[in-house]
Amino acid sequence: MSLKTVNSVYFVGIGGIGMSALARYFHANNKQVAGYDKTPTEITGDLQAMGIKIHFEDNVEQIDAQFLNPEQTLVVYTPAIPKTHAELNYFRSNGFEVLKRSAVLGEITKDTYCFAIAGTHGKTTTTSILGHLLNSCNVEVTAFLGGISQNYNSNLILNGTKITVVEADEFDRSFLTLSPDMAGITSMDADHLDIYGDAESLQESFVEFSKKIKPNGKLFVKNGLPLTGITYGIDDDADYSAINIKIIDGAYVFDVKTPNTTLENFKFNLPGRHNLSNALIALAMTVEYGIPHQQLAEALASYTGVKRRFTYQIKTSNLVFIDDYAHHPQEIDAVHQAVREMYPDKEVLIVFQPHLFSRTRDFVDGFAQSLSQFDKILLLDIYPARELPIEGVTSQWLLDKIQNNNKKLVQKSELIAELKQTNAQVILTVGAGDIGEEVKHIKEALSVAS
Repeated sequence: MSLKTVNSVYFVGIGGIGMSALARYFHANNKQVAGYDKTPTEITGDLQAMGIKIHFEDNVEQIDAQFLNPEQTLVVYTPAIPKTHAELNYFRSNGFEVLKRSAVLGEITKDTYCFAIAGTHGKTTTTSILGHLLNSCNVEVTAFLGGISQNYNSNLILNGTKITVVEADEFDRSFLTLSPDMAGITSMDADHLDIYGDAESLQESFVEFSKKIKPNGKLFVKNGLPLTGITYGIDDDADYSAINIKIIDGAYVFDVKTPNTTLENFKFNLPGRHNLSNALIALAMTVEYGIPHQQLAEALASYTGVKRRFTYQIKTSNLVFIDDYAHHPQEIDAVHQAVREMYPDKEVLIVFQPHLFSRTRDFVDGFAQSLSQFDKILLLDIYPARELPIEGVTSQWLLDKIQNNNKKLVQKSELIAELKQTNAQVILTVGAGDIGEEVKHIKEALSVAS
């Protein structure tokens, strides 16, 4: 089935961040779009406001008749959907073309000039920076983002079809469906061991991804990774390096050393060296593509970030409240570095919701070490997502390993009361589960309290 001849697209798991970007894309291209998801969220509400029909019960009878014609309907699903899902099994049993989200992305991007960002950390922010740089520099671009860009209030930038920008997801080896012209790899740390089994298998999949680049394409890799490509790094001998870094009024001001010259006076408003590194690879790729220095500098200065990536909710002299998606020990370390750099003399409280029983099991000592760095820790129960419980893997088990006396296990229903009582000047909510749904309530409560 050609994507051009498809009349209707049905999404099983439409509320996922990557799935919803595709739903927006097909809706904007005048396809009939509908879908199922497990629970209503802000994302599903936004899609419904666009006129996309969504239901929240796994029931074929709730699907509109126009989506039940296998000659005209493409079905897209996310790997997070269980194999027992009734709707998905109905489509598979009745002659429908059923594709993973990643395969659809591969189809959309294969005839375009494609930028793809991979990595166990940093890919969403990097993809959104890259999409913003290209769009702001008047390039015809469609960018599929793994988060909600604050510049566009969307996970889709739609401004022409000449170039595509995609997040190349290593989960379930999804990124192997892509064939980019330029690819970036930000990190290759152990993760998704429920899929890969061990760190070596994960690294091998990144090597395989690097071989998917089109002939005469370019690979960009963080300096130190075991891959051959154009390197980037902060204050080091990489091909592209951020140098002369200063913090002025809460923003990074820096120069970029390239293989040929030094590009001066970039301004970047996101805190944290990890975010500066993400900006650097986006700049390296756009410089190699041929966009002029001054245009890039103006575009980068106007970038405002991705929701749930070190997103300020409250920023006053008395209280700072930041929300972040970090769900791996190295990501928590990056959040810690950023908050200590920006607020070196303030007491910092972190609320952390572990994501997945398997990830908690695989990295429990790393999580304990990362969380122990904060002044106070409030730990929520593990968010299961697609998983069933694993015996002995609990938040209490993690809490007992944290080397810090200012720690406590709390329920979500108790969280606001706990936060109202704290005297910490910086509060962080961190995790990839449904803690993001609590942020607006916490913000309201803390705004009234302060």
